[in-house]
Amino acid sequence: MREGSLDAPTRHPIAWRDPDFYDEGKLDAELRRQFDICHGCRRCFNLCDSFPRLFDLIDAAGDAELGGVPSSKLKSVVDACTLCDMCFLTKCPYVPPHEFNLDIPHLMVRYRAVELKKGRIGGIDRKLTETDANAKRACGALSGMANWATRRGNPVTRPLLKAVAGLHPDAELPRFAARTFVEQCRTGTAPEVDREAPAFGRKVVLYATCFANYNNPDIGHAARAVLARNGVETEVVYPECCGMPQLEHGDLERVAGKADAVARALEPWLDKGYDVVALVPSCALMMKFEWPLIAPDNAAVAKLAKATFDITEYVVDINAKEGMADGMQPLGGDVTVHVSCHSRAQNMGQKATQMLRLIPGTKAKPIERCSGHGGSWGIKTEWYPVALKVGKPVARQAMKNGNAFLVSECPLARDHIVQGIEAEGGDVSGIEACQHPIQLLARAYGL
Repeated sequence: MREGSLDAPTRHPIAWRDPDFYDEGKLDAELRRQFDICHGCRRCFNLCDSFPRLFDLIDAAGDAELGGVPSSKLKSVVDACTLCDMCFLTKCPYVPPHEFNLDIPHLMVRYRAVELKKGRIGGIDRKLTETDANAKRACGALSGMANWATRRGNPVTRPLLKAVAGLHPDAELPRFAARTFVEQCRTGTAPEVDREAPAFGRKVVLYATCFANYNNPDIGHAARAVLARNGVETEVVYPECCGMPQLEHGDLERVAGKADAVARALEPWLDKGYDVVALVPSCALMMKFEWPLIAPDNAAVAKLAKATFDITEYVVDINAKEGMADGMQPLGGDVTVHVSCHSRAQNMGQKATQMLRLIPGTKAKPIERCSGHGGSWGIKTEWYPVALKVGKPVARQAMKNGNAFLVSECPLARDHIVQGIEAEGGDVSGIEACQHPIQLLARAYGL
């Protein structure tokens, strides 16, 4: 056995169907085994709030060892985890195939799965993660009312949302579209595919994702327009959410069900030679990496994982293999690109940065650090201040860059970074409103 990260990290399937997975005694023993190794290493102290909490608990114990920390206090370490995966991917020298076999993010998922099974995760928290059900109510005719009610600074509704749902009154919440991306594509005219483009002949199914479908269809339209300009035929499909919000609560049975449903819905497209492109990195991560570990025996899931790309990854692949279509013009300013954690966890490189550097006369400067948002975690009253603290280095670097454009591969992270700049006293009035890098590429093409 070789020491440290000398071999590529690998992951084991999540044994959520094994009764021992939910045994609290065995869970506590595994928590202590892995946390004790973390205590002896401490390389992850500056990644998030989980590891400082763990080390503070140990340092405050009578013997300054993990044995002196009551099991009940370990919950605070788990609660602070956003499942960003950065400890596993970038810091830990003891991940598999190392014999120590550390996988802290999946250990946190197991802890939450036990909490869920024991009825310790509240109904409101679970309701917040029902993205499809919530968004279907808020989109359409009620979108104006929903956006008014969730608007930051609303003195009528935001205190109510804090009291009922535990949402921090200052946290930016996603806006809802009047019509979903899928509906707009169904009734609208598809962009004309450029038959003269070098990549003509490629075919893609755009997995709309809940965010692009319900909250910002402009991301989907930008992706579709860029792909068409580059000769790529597109179809838009959205069977349901990828289940990342349910993974955060350890609801692995729900995630496995979603993986099966989406994989079976997309399989006919794969059989016709289509690639699958996800518009948000969290969803691409689920489809490519998490689903096969949660449903390792599902052939449709495995087939889909091999055919799935993140949108920025796919555009860079076009450039590498066929070359991009002509016609891009400078943006008139440089770009700060936040490389989101769930992009980094796909282990595909800085694809958004590479993509934006294809734009003539445009400099793209990446920030490769966690924004601190963490999905539904970062908007809660308890965690929003922590989320700002974790994301402070990103906000400060973005302020220092002073670029005209600020985007993130994760649209929610982008909005959180803007709030972090505000919290640092920065001026955000001149920052362009684009949430995703693909929107800037569409602008460069004049689309």
